Amino acid sequence: MSSPSGPARASDDAIDIVALSALLDGWPGPGLTLDGEGRSVLLNKGARLLVERHEGWLTEIGRWAASGGPLTEPHRSVPVETGSGPGVVEFNTVLLAGGGVLCLGREVTLERRLRHALTESRQRYKDLVDISSDFAWEVGPDGRFVFVSAAGAIGYHPDDLVGRHPSEFVLSDFADQPLPFDTGVAIERTEVWLRGKDGEAACLISSAVPLIGAQGDWIGARGACRDITEARVKGMELAQVRLREKYLGYIVSSTRDDVDPGKTLEIAVGVAVNATGAGGARLYARTGDAFMEAAAQLAMPVDIAGAIAPFLEKVAEQPDPGTTMVAGYGMLATRTLFRHEVNGAILVWRGDGQDWNEDDYSMIQAIADQVGVAVAQARYQERLKTLSERDGLTGLYNRRTFMEMLEGRLDKQTGGASALLYFDLDNFKAVNDKLGHGAGDDVLRAVGELLGRLARAGDLAGRLGGDEFVLWVDRVDEEQAIAVADRLLREAAEFLRPLSASPEKPLGVSVGIASYRGGSGEAAQGLVDRGDQGMYAAKRMGKGHRALAPALAAG
Repeated sequence: MSSPSGPARASDDAIDIVALSALLDGWPGPGLTLDGEGRSVLLNKGARLLVERHEGWLTEIGRWAASGGPLTEPHRSVPVETGSGPGVVEFNTVLLAGGGVLCLGREVTLERRLRHALTESRQRYKDLVDISSDFAWEVGPDGRFVFVSAAGAIGYHPDDLVGRHPSEFVLSDFADQPLPFDTGVAIERTEVWLRGKDGEAACLISSAVPLIGAQGDWIGARGACRDITEARVKGMELAQVRLREKYLGYIVSSTRDDVDPGKTLEIAVGVAVNATGAGGARLYARTGDAFMEAAAQLAMPVDIAGAIAPFLEKVAEQPDPGTTMVAGYGMLATRTLFRHEVNGAILVWRGDGQDWNEDDYSMIQAIADQVGVAVAQARYQERLKTLSERDGLTGLYNRRTFMEMLEGRLDKQTGGASALLYFDLDNFKAVNDKLGHGAGDDVLRAVGELLGRLARAGDLAGRLGGDEFVLWVDRVDEEQAIAVADRLLREAAEFLRPLSASPEKPLGVSVGIASYRGGSGEAAQGLVDRGDQGMYAAKRMGKGHRALAPALAAG
């Protein structure tokens, strides 16, 4: 009968050697008996075959039996050689009279391999999910999470997510976009933006499949997500850098290739508008303490025009871009430098209510860094132009420029009347002789200032040389031209008299008036010559007079 503390113990009467042999021969797997010392007594065919292949297993099970193993553990698995590779046989044991042991075995190699493969497969699946995603999820028929993998998601523990609807975490800007959590078809690598537990936006890329019930109805979805926020942000930053390089490249290329720096400035304000999404832009050149517009893009709202000057003055004193809000328009500006000196400023504005961001600050500063040289070049070119067109002493047009511009006016005027006033200074030689040429230069500068006041927007004033001056008076008849000449005589006498060499030699002017009829075909030089003749006619009348020039001879 069975031992109360171990395997069943067979009696000598019940199981004799013949019966054991018959039992072993009929056993489909390997079987054997061992004596109390663990030595083999009977082996069936299956056991003998295993011994022939490798007898190490027999030694191992014998040692186990001799050490009393069957008394506490009725099962023993040993490694064997199966003929097709390593295998495992599991023996069930029965204690025999006299301390012997009956061992009946069955090969469990395939079972073990299947169990191991299944375990390994489950681990492999788990490892692949963990590697390929930050979390796996499943939603039920109501669209709420019913499962979230152990790691949790977007800062939440799984228990904080289960039972909640994914839409609770979707950023409002993306609320109308298709979501992987309610997909009706299999999807791969779909982006979704969620708000994490810390309040920060998180970009997830998700693959998902719908779950379909027996009736063909949607009963949920299952998928995996990976957090790609860092990669997406870096990608956006890289795209911003590339865009900035592209924009700045336009300015650099223009600075290098374009002869006219004004074109570079026009490109710069265009870049400023496009790169910042501004409603308009202005680029200013600084002259003394004043900022003069050098380039513009889009019309400036009237409401902010008056606030520009004080804002630019403030910006000129600080190294970083500045902002201000005027009449609902946000303005952003920064100064431009050349050789460490402030030489201008660039300004952008918009009225959409959006704040300027770090990219806007960075872009406007980068543009300013590039265009400081272009502003300096534009100012230098403007000075060169002034030197080539203007008389250096009086600031009036020089002879060459005046004659070119006068020729252009005559060609354009096909009708109506205009007039040319030609005059020189009375008693000017006395100033040079008695007071010196420095005093004479002061007189000439005073004449330039006088003509600057008299000339209207469409008029032209020039110095032909020495003390000879001309004033083109646009769109006036002869009577009006005489009125202008009389005003010139009066103001010259009043303005120049303090600069005279002596009371006996008062400064003044003698004026010749040459009327011009549009479409007459008269050349600029012919008109000037007639004015000169009129001036000499005035001289003959006495100093400080005016006279009409001879009429244009019939051609």
